[in-house]
Amino acid sequence: MSTITKKELIDRIADNSGNRRVQVKKVVQQFLDEIVNELGKGNRLEFRDFGVFETKIRKARKAQNPKTLEPVAVPEKRTVKFKVGRLMKQRLSELTGAAVDDEAGDVAEMSDTDGDEEDEEQPQHGKGA
Repeated sequence: MSTITKKELIDRIADNSGNRRVQVKKVVQQFLDEIVNELGKGNRLEFRDFGVFETKIRKARKAQNPKTLEPVAVPEKRTVKFKVGRLMKQRLSELTGAAVDDEAGDVAEMSDTDGDEEDEEQPQHGKGA
């Protein structure tokens, strides 16, 4: 498995579309900036059949330092969740020959859930390929 950088994606898009790399870079960066801005406002971004980006606030909690066993206060924090869309899930399954696990299966429940981090780590049951 290799890592593809933003630069490589921009180069590919520029080559495939016939547009100048500088123009493609501006559009891609503006797109990414808009995603960050909308998530920062607490908005949900839905790209049909691709997936959904949504933020969730994790409550403050008590944890334990495994080395010293001292209790540690973990502050509230905002996380970003991504739920894979139907067509992306299908396409990845076709390309890899393996079922795609939707790791952010709790996106639909985000606004109703007060769950702790422990709840999020439990496996999701009933998700088929």
